Amino acid sequence: MRAKTHTHSKTRNLAAPFRLSLAAALVSTFSMGLQAQESEEQVLEEVVVTGIRASLANALDQKRDSANLVEIIQAEDIGKLPDQNLAEVLENIPGVQITRTAGVGSGVQIRGTNANRTEINGVSTSGSGTGRSGIDFEDVSASIIAGIEVTKASEAKTIEGSVGGTINLKTIRPLDIDEPLVAARIQGENSSLAEDSNDLQPRISGTFGNNWDTDYGSFGAVASISWAEQDVRAFRPRADRDNYVEAGVNPSSDEHFLPAQFFVQDYDNYQRETTVFAGTLEWAPSEELSFYFDAMYSEQDEEQLSSRVQTSGISTLKDTGIVTQFETVNFGSLDGENGRQNLGSIPAAVKGILPAQNDDRFDPNLRLSTDTNSRETENSIFSLGGTWDKDKWRVSAEISTSENDTTTPNVLSTLNFINPNTAVGDNNENGTPIQYDLTGGSLEFGIAEGEANAPTREQLLDPANYRLRDFNQTQDEAENGEDAFRIDATYFFEDLPVLTSVDAGYRFNKTTSFQNQIRSNYGLRSMADAPSGDMFASVLAAGPDNFDDADGRDLYFPDFLVLDPKQAISSPQAVQDVLNAAIAEHQANTGSDKGGIDSPTSSTSGFFDIEEETDAFYLQANFEWGMFLGNVGVRYVDTDVESTGNTVTNDEVTRTTTKGSYDFVLPRINLVANVTDDVLIRGGWGEDIRRPDFDDLSTSFTFDTSPNPAVELGNPGLEPEEVESFDIAAEWYFAPRAVVSIGYFHKDRTGLFTRQDTDPVEDENGFRDTTPPCEAGGVFNPIADPNVFAPPGTPPGVCVPTSQVINGAGETTQKGWELVFQYDLGDFEDSLGWASGFGVIANYTTQEFDGSEEYFSAFSRPTTVFNALGATDTVTMEIPLLDLSEDAYNITAYYEKYGLSARMRYTWREAYRSEDFGSTSSYPWGFPVVQEDRSQLNASISYEINDNFVVGVEAINITEEEVEQSCVNEGALLCYQGLTDRRITFGLSYRM
Repeated sequence: MRAKTHTHSKTRNLAAPFRLSLAAALVSTFSMGLQAQESEEQVLEEVVVTGIRASLANALDQKRDSANLVEIIQAEDIGKLPDQNLAEVLENIPGVQITRTAGVGSGVQIRGTNANRTEINGVSTSGSGTGRSGIDFEDVSASIIAGIEVTKASEAKTIEGSVGGTINLKTIRPLDIDEPLVAARIQGENSSLAEDSNDLQPRISGTFGNNWDTDYGSFGAVASISWAEQDVRAFRPRADRDNYVEAGVNPSSDEHFLPAQFFVQDYDNYQRETTVFAGTLEWAPSEELSFYFDAMYSEQDEEQLSSRVQTSGISTLKDTGIVTQFETVNFGSLDGENGRQNLGSIPAAVKGILPAQNDDRFDPNLRLSTDTNSRETENSIFSLGGTWDKDKWRVSAEISTSENDTTTPNVLSTLNFINPNTAVGDNNENGTPIQYDLTGGSLEFGIAEGEANAPTREQLLDPANYRLRDFNQTQDEAENGEDAFRIDATYFFEDLPVLTSVDAGYRFNKTTSFQNQIRSNYGLRSMADAPSGDMFASVLAAGPDNFDDADGRDLYFPDFLVLDPKQAISSPQAVQDVLNAAIAEHQANTGSDKGGIDSPTSSTSGFFDIEEETDAFYLQANFEWGMFLGNVGVRYVDTDVESTGNTVTNDEVTRTTTKGSYDFVLPRINLVANVTDDVLIRGGWGEDIRRPDFDDLSTSFTFDTSPNPAVELGNPGLEPEEVESFDIAAEWYFAPRAVVSIGYFHKDRTGLFTRQDTDPVEDENGFRDTTPPCEAGGVFNPIADPNVFAPPGTPPGVCVPTSQVINGAGETTQKGWELVFQYDLGDFEDSLGWASGFGVIANYTTQEFDGSEEYFSAFSRPTTVFNALGATDTVTMEIPLLDLSEDAYNITAYYEKYGLSARMRYTWREAYRSEDFGSTSSYPWGFPVVQEDRSQLNASISYEINDNFVVGVEAINITEEEVEQSCVNEGALLCYQGLTDRRITFGLSYRM
């Protein structure tokens, strides 16, 4: 008897004893599996498995029977994948790691790369951004998905475009169901960081389906619908220490050291409402002929009601700020352009006070920002197809369309707090004393309440003590889509000794990406221009005061005002009207001619329209001989590209279209050897391509109002990466629902997409050029606030860094090993009784990336630091593969018996380089941050009340593990934290 298999779970490392006991359990269950195998032939009755075991068994069967390397996940029941979030579902698969936004799974890396494809029922999907991976996982509810297939080794008929793998999300097929289907689920989710601890966010889903035999053939219909609200929060403190104080300059120390440079208290709040519908109609008029129509529609409204408290201008106090405690930072070493560079060690400030200045620049400044980045997105996917299967022929054809329409209305506002206890100059800012404590692995800072000129709580909540600084709006539009037609034919051979069938096919697709940036930016830098908060108090609100909820910190900013995010997101025009009235009244009193806020208009530099047309042909031979089976084939791809954008010369806008084309021949082969009844070895080799993201092909670019983020420059000359992959794996199915496997993969990539940054030069005062054309590096940004990079009062406009994606030189390699163990005790019921309900799933991945010939360079201020530590050249770092952890594993323990179903999954991944580091898009110190080792524990439990009802509870991030990010190197300088929530979901399911 061979059972079927499937995996999804949640566990988490509680302590070392837990790991040791689990390891012991693995050893004992492995030996039991050998005993079960020896007695398997004596079993006369088939063991009926359901729920977790049934899904695991079915998935293992499909994996075992495939001719190429695939991973399968199946739902345990209608609408019940192992996790609520699709990214977290995929984390159960060996070789898959995920990244999270505010603790929620959002990105998927297969074998260390984000360069993957996502399909639904084999149809390409379109995302809301400019990437190539397809639909965003947060736009699809896991409750409508019946199974997931991840292809790691492509066949000739596999659509091109993936480096790590192709993810295919499968919905229910109505002609496959055995009885009328009626299922529903209602749930409520609670976040530990919610302002109301009793708040529950609702989720409702349902599936209905049936099929009928008639005189006109068999008909089937199924429909699934899901509606959910989610409230996710994360706190992200940031501390910059990328400046330098020479020995003896600051009275706090006789040594040189890294001073405090910038602090940010970032409060992220994402509120989402998601509606998803998936439906299928099938008609089989005869045994030889069948037709289908698939439809999927999703709509998500996301509101980001976030706030930031920033302490700006700290750098001017680096020589005078009071430092009471230091730590020694060891920067370790980096592999750079001139080999390995040992960067040395230096003291860094971790505790101190930054007093408020009463002259000159009036620093530190306290700035309060509201981020209301909304996302309104609609996805639609339709496909119509049919199959004719008669005698030795099978022919299928399909037309499909996939579309994503997204708008991102956003209001970003900033207020300056004007401390009534310190002096005020002409500029729209003044000094507020700041205290910081960065010890103990926690980045804490707040008002230095012990200082004589520190503001009181009442003063911090008084609208009269605030001035409007910035009001920026966007209403960006994005339309991505793909129309496709494909025809596939298979001819089966009955008499040939080796060749079993031949597949051939053609696919045409037209892919489009349109981006239109609609924006306005408004800044006020003088007291004469900027109205005080009491003139627009009706649109102000107190910021969140619970920044201590995540870790119980003592030092933070609990009292401050911001532009009311709820009003800004629901009625931006009304808010703008209130602000313009205040601006007009204030400027009439001061005589300023600055003027008011303009409504957003289309940005000429941010527009692009890209179209691709691709013809693809493939031929694939399938064979079986003795213990061997597999396939060998070739895929030919020919693509034409048109990229249209705007160029601006002397204030004149010209629309420009750039054309290009390329073609590739992609051979692929897969081989499986069934060495014994329970052991097989499979291998695969093939070539693929990865096309550039659409914005990387654009001739347009956009500016930020901050002087820190790099301007992203497009590169219409980018060519696809080329990927050559090799896989080999051994799998031992040593017992029912059990497997031990080990696999090796190797990928060579040429033309790797790498990002090249340039940084503007700063003079001895730290100032940059404030006039075009930035001869010393960078690009002139006409709307950026110069901030500390120019003398006080300098109007907007300063040279800023640039960043451009290029085809890297040479060849890079990704290689690694994947290990899997899966077993349960279900065959030992007679001897173990209730304990036979236990099972375990574990996988481990180790991988590495090397061969990069492109480099990041340290920015100006960090270069000063490294030079002081002995560097003779600019410090560089090999450009890494972002989001790749060299080691990762997850362990799932589950129990299923007597109507009780429970699972616990512990996931761990090693440190990796990341560009997700909070409220700036420029690399700190010139390099991507290192996200330190992190683990997470998830668990769920449900109980079958009767044949119809199941009640359950699920918990995500049970131990509220935080994110730690270091600058320059792993374990070097802590510069970011992510304090995430625990989410608990309660639910009731019904099935007829």
